[in-house]
Amino acid sequence: MDQIDASPAGPTALSPMRYPVFRAVWCANLLANLGTLIQSVGAAWLMISIAQSAHMVALVQTSTALPVMLLSLAAGALADNRDRRLVMLGAQVFMLTVSVVLAALAWAGLITPWLLLLLTFLIGCGSAFNAPAWQASVGDMVPRPELPGAVALNSVGFNIARSVGPAIGGAIVAAAGAAGAFAVNAASYVALIAVL
Repeated sequence: MDQIDASPAGPTALSPMRYPVFRAVWCANLLANLGTLIQSVGAAWLMISIAQSAHMVALVQTSTALPVMLLSLAAGALADNRDRRLVMLGAQVFMLTVSVVLAALAWAGLITPWLLLLLTFLIGCGSAFNAPAWQASVGDMVPRPELPGAVALNSVGFNIARSVGPAIGGAIVAAAGAAGAFAVNAASYVALIAVL
């Protein structure tokens, strides 16, 4: 008769959440991703109202994504050669600062189309430096057998934010305008900064 193996189960899809550091950073990163997508909705809406040009609205998404293409090699090298926690912390503080400036200028009605593109580009630069450090640091937060589950959870977190972030952003823009969306984005960085 075959014996049943009574050893504990190996890593599962959710088992990386047992590690407090990974869990805290994952949750804070989810909030930051939600904030970024909320800000994207606010920026696109604001651009429609101040530029009334489809090209300028398209440039909002370009200004956010272009830094990833331009800076990914440098950001990856920085994440490999410096303290990843400090790289993430620096990127988050930078994005918080730019987001506060963006929210304040929007509240004051001082945003021009090119200024909006510049500020969203700067937020994209912070994100370009944050992403490689975050992805590379996952291996520091969980044991090696848990790594596949942790990587999968990162993807799940990003896809959750992509699924609900724009809807939340639309509701915030409808209720409080684009400046409200920018303020929510600025606040979303605080949790990750505190965790880091």
